Amino acid sequence: NISESEVIVIVKHSTVGSHDSRPGSNVCSKGAFNSCAECIVSGPNCAWCKKLNFTKTGEQEAVRCDTQENLKTRGCSETEIISPKNIQQATQKKPLTSSSSGSSDPVQIMPQEVKLELRPDMPETIELKFKRAEGYPVDLYYLMDLSYSMRDDLERVKSLGSEIVRVLQEITGGKGKARIGFGSFVDKTVLPFTNTNKEKLKWPCQDQNVQCQPPFGYKHVLSLTSEHQKFNDMVSKQFISGNLDSPEGGLDAMMQVSACEGRIGWGNSTRLLVLATDDGFHMAGDGKLAAILDPNDEKCHLDRENLYTKSNLLDYPSVGQLAMMLDKSNIQPIFAVTENVKSVYTELQKMIPKSAVGVLSGNSDNVVKLIKDAYSSLSSSVIVTHDTLPDTLSVAYKSNCPGGDKPGEEGICDKVGIGQEVTFYVQVTAKECIKPVSFNVGPRGFTEKMRVTVTTRCECECDDPPMKDNPHCNGKGQVKCGTCSCEEGYLGQRCKCSAGQRDEEQLRRECRKDNGTECEGRGDCVCGVCQCHETEGGKTYYGTHCECDDEHCHKYKSLLCGGNGRCRCGKCECNPEYEGNACHCKKSNEQCKTGQTVCNGRGTCQCDQCQCSRGYKEPMCLTCPGCTVPCQKFGNCIECLAFAEGPFQKNCSQACPTTKVKVVDRLTLSTESIIITFFSFCYAFFLYLLAGCPEPPNIVAIVAGSVAGVALIGLLILLIIKALIYIKDAKEWKNFQNEKKKSKWTNYDFLCLYASLIFSFISVFRLTIRCSKKRLLRWRIPHSLESEPRSRHSMKSLTYTCHF
Repeated sequence: NISESEVIVIVKHSTVGSHDSRPGSNVCSKGAFNSCAECIVSGPNCAWCKKLNFTKTGEQEAVRCDTQENLKTRGCSETEIISPKNIQQATQKKPLTSSSSGSSDPVQIMPQEVKLELRPDMPETIELKFKRAEGYPVDLYYLMDLSYSMRDDLERVKSLGSEIVRVLQEITGGKGKARIGFGSFVDKTVLPFTNTNKEKLKWPCQDQNVQCQPPFGYKHVLSLTSEHQKFNDMVSKQFISGNLDSPEGGLDAMMQVSACEGRIGWGNSTRLLVLATDDGFHMAGDGKLAAILDPNDEKCHLDRENLYTKSNLLDYPSVGQLAMMLDKSNIQPIFAVTENVKSVYTELQKMIPKSAVGVLSGNSDNVVKLIKDAYSSLSSSVIVTHDTLPDTLSVAYKSNCPGGDKPGEEGICDKVGIGQEVTFYVQVTAKECIKPVSFNVGPRGFTEKMRVTVTTRCECECDDPPMKDNPHCNGKGQVKCGTCSCEEGYLGQRCKCSAGQRDEEQLRRECRKDNGTECEGRGDCVCGVCQCHETEGGKTYYGTHCECDDEHCHKYKSLLCGGNGRCRCGKCECNPEYEGNACHCKKSNEQCKTGQTVCNGRGTCQCDQCQCSRGYKEPMCLTCPGCTVPCQKFGNCIECLAFAEGPFQKNCSQACPTTKVKVVDRLTLSTESIIITFFSFCYAFFLYLLAGCPEPPNIVAIVAGSVAGVALIGLLILLIIKALIYIKDAKEWKNFQNEKKKSKWTNYDFLCLYASLIFSFISVFRLTIRCSKKRLLRWRIPHSLESEPRSRHSMKSLTYTCHF
């Protein structure tokens, strides 16, 4: 099969491709909108004309709702068009701190507070500026694994306090801006994680000559402080401990460090959490091995001695819980691990934003350099994100950084130096009318955030005269945005309809669509007009007969229109980059490409899959079993165009409008207009005769051959069965003959054998049998049985003696 755009010998046949015409961005969806509020909520491009007498006789008020251009064309002046715009107001906008100011409380983001009044589906962009301040404070909490295998590392860390503080002061550019704290962990003190033998709980270490402390889940040792000597003193008092299994309770400890902000002493600073360990970690679900079924509650549970009190009561946190808690607390973790578990924590890093992994040396000699390198990497990468939002709000980001021109769920800028200013473009969209919502936007790892408060503009401000009995409304209503709001008991565009003045049956007919249910069962018919009910979701059915609602469209992943579009009267209107009946897939034709065409020119690409034209088969629309053979299809065009003959001779230009003919002296493969490979068994000579076309199938031969084949197969099966039965019978007959030759029976034995009878009575009798040798046989029952009752021996088998 070939497409119509391919060349057929002396004909190049081409057709104009059809294009998918989609409405542009400046389009207002049509609907039965009877008020200005309904109109402006229906779409960002819809406007309402409040001009009196705008509608013609018989027209509904819905014609007032259209694009501004269309309304102006119909005679509505610009001053009479209502189309609310977004309003953005920066309520707090402190300037960014300069690098030379030396401020103790630097400002790194601007603005700090923004209020938005958004029209549904109309995005608004906030410019968020960020500049890394020089000398910004740093808090570093060193969380160490004190299992027995970390014995050498503990001895080295006891003397690292001053070095770590020195490096942090170099980073922040002054004393007092770097603080350091310390905590430790082992694992849950229950089986199978820890040996619960009383002696082992007191002394879990293998070596009896080392100082050892009982195992514990997590212990907060030192709150954040700028006194490095205090760090050294407190760490020097720590001793190694031990447990049973290899994974440790590191996630448990990190969750407490994140949840206990006050106890740890986190400040308005860059917060770093260094986790030093040489082994893996337990995660959610592992607690079931110790019958711990309650999930981690993400709360602080430190007692007066700073021990984690619910270590043996709550399960380990999941990676998702920990990532969310670290992000909420603006903590950036640094995993300082040994080479043997680097791959494990590298995978963990991928699931926890703003984290880094470094490899410790055998005794943690390089931990200071590791911290410095990790901090430089983390601080130079700026990732802007936001709090959890309701489904009715969406936020997208762009930036002026390289690669930041594409919208994404986060704003990312890499290699941002100190004092360098970057701009993030935060686009906020309200999908529908909502109550006031506030959320924070800001860079991960920084406590500074921009507070955004969103309200929606879902009402029209028309400045109507406060006249209740307006003559335009027949004295029975008030004008609101060009339409009449009638008094109770009156309806219609001019409030001329009273409930008791017209025939009730006629009014009810006006409320039925196609003689169906009155108002589709979703409203009440009042004076010939459907007053629609509320939907289950609290909205209102709409349409002339209440036939529409915006809550019953296709869903994808439990989201209406996949979360990538809006439901309008039962159908999804997808965002520009999505398509599908549920807006469930991004527009792409990568899987549909066939060289220079899509779907071989015989279909369209939807959801990255070919939707073939009628007759062609998926997946790539290559074959068409029911289509006409190309030689037959274009043969008539070749005849009429090249030779003015054939069935299309009289209307050739109409029958073959896009066919072009090129006559050549000789048909060779080098001729540009000859393509034979498209159809291996069909080619044409320069005689307007098409040669080599396949003969139609011989139906009679096919049917006869099938019947003969079935009959032959059945006959062969019968012959095989007959042969098997014959072989079996012959074998049994031969065995019988062999057994007969071996038999030594006499004629008398034969008679005695078959003369064994069961008698149903007890009496003396004689049985005479005339044998072949003229002898008599006598049978006698023993006398001992004659006296027995007959009934008792009627079914017995008796032994007889044969006399001749």
